[in-house]
Amino acid sequence: MKQDEDKLSYIDDFQEILQSEVYVDLERLRILAKHGIPNQLRSEVWKYLLGVQQADRSKELSSCKARREEYEQMDKEDIEIAKRIRGEVLRYQRRVPDILQEKEYVNSFVNIILAYLNSNRDVEYSPSLVSLCAPFIYVMDTECDAYFCFERLMQALEDYNASFSLKEQVAYFMTLFRCSLPELCNYFEDEEVDIHEWSTSWLQNLLSKEMRFDNLVRLWDCYFAMSDPFAFHPFVCLSILLSVKEAVEDLEQSEIRTMLHRLPLLNMDMVIICPYHDLYL
Repeated sequence: MKQDEDKLSYIDDFQEILQSEVYVDLERLRILAKHGIPNQLRSEVWKYLLGVQQADRSKELSSCKARREEYEQMDKEDIEIAKRIRGEVLRYQRRVPDILQEKEYVNSFVNIILAYLNSNRDVEYSPSLVSLCAPFIYVMDTECDAYFCFERLMQALEDYNASFSLKEQVAYFMTLFRCSLPELCNYFEDEEVDIHEWSTSWLQNLLSKEMRFDNLVRLWDCYFAMSDPFAFHPFVCLSILLSVKEAVEDLEQSEIRTMLHRLPLLNMDMVIICPYHDLYL
């Protein structure tokens, strides 16, 4: 009973912010979102956190209309890439059988990713775009909103990668791994588990390929609420390794690789809180 009351109170805290008629208090929203967002409010909250929806509500209707019109006009055609996206979506659906199974979702993936690629000609298609896009298609009420949130994330990733190359990110993470979890790092080396093989995807794709879906959206709640999520991300990766350390040390090479590519269900509060306390408190 007490737990239900706390949950309702938490939802009320979000709704109080979101129902403001003039201005949405983004600072309060970020503080709450770091602890997880109620499923029924995630769509609206993510739009504010990602800057798709502005805190000033005076132009909310006109900005929504402008986004819809802009998205409708976007070029979503490319037969060859569309075929590759559909193939990757089918693989994704087999990997994550509980969500996004309806055929209509396949078209949403194709439309959103093609709209993004055709608007950013310097970006090449990668299968990882499907797993990065999936949470937005699942969470958002409209394809248009999913596109603009996806675009914001991709732009933020691009900006970060321009400052710190993937090679630099992996080297930094390997240093952290050796210093923080030397026994596990040595065990991986003894079992000939290539750190580059899995850490590259973990770092580049924000665990969108490896993490259970419920865990992933909870993690992204926190990331979207932060000013420096990509700097925080390597420490979350270390926290995950710490949480699976005992289980991993009973496994052999092929089993370790499988676990690192398909993570078990995690206690996300613990995964997030440990590095957050170490870094910010």
